[in-house]
Amino acid sequence: MTSSAVSFEVGDYVVYPKHGVGRVIELQNSEIAGMQLELYVLRFEKEKMTLRVPFNKAEGVGMRKLSSDKTLKEAMTTLTGKPKVKRTMWSRRAQEYEAKINSGDLVSIAEVTRDLFRPDDQPEQSYSERQIFEAASSRLARELAAMEKTDEPAALQKILNVLNEAAPQYYDKPE
Repeated sequence: MTSSAVSFEVGDYVVYPKHGVGRVIELQNSEIAGMQLELYVLRFEKEKMTLRVPFNKAEGVGMRKLSSDKTLKEAMTTLTGKPKVKRTMWSRRAQEYEAKINSGDLVSIAEVTRDLFRPDDQPEQSYSERQIFEAASSRLARELAAMEKTDEPAALQKILNVLNEAAPQYYDKPE
């Protein structure tokens, strides 16, 4: 393993961009197609999924440690900002939102969560908007939960509280 690569220990929480927060449960040596490979074995509890990532590919796929406190603060501050909704077709925006979620960047995920949030007194979202909102808020909540050593529902509630507090100033009250 090269010394410049990010290294993870058993028990570390890590973020795998396409799947969110997982935990390193094992470091494994395997022979695959005649080659010796050192692998991180990651467990994603929510998806009940195990993923093996070669040491030398971890950085390339964007696997990283949990965000810093500074990044978390920035993401939580992002939630209080004004929602930015581009006037482009939904299919194009949906692709952009998915790309932001899969980037693994906490602040980008917070932007999607903020932009797709709807307070209870606002018109319903479409099914696909709701799906993307839930994917983004869940991803954000899992990283927040791992960082604050709490569970996902408590972290999600904290995020929704921030959104509900900030949102009224950006929406017209229904008559």
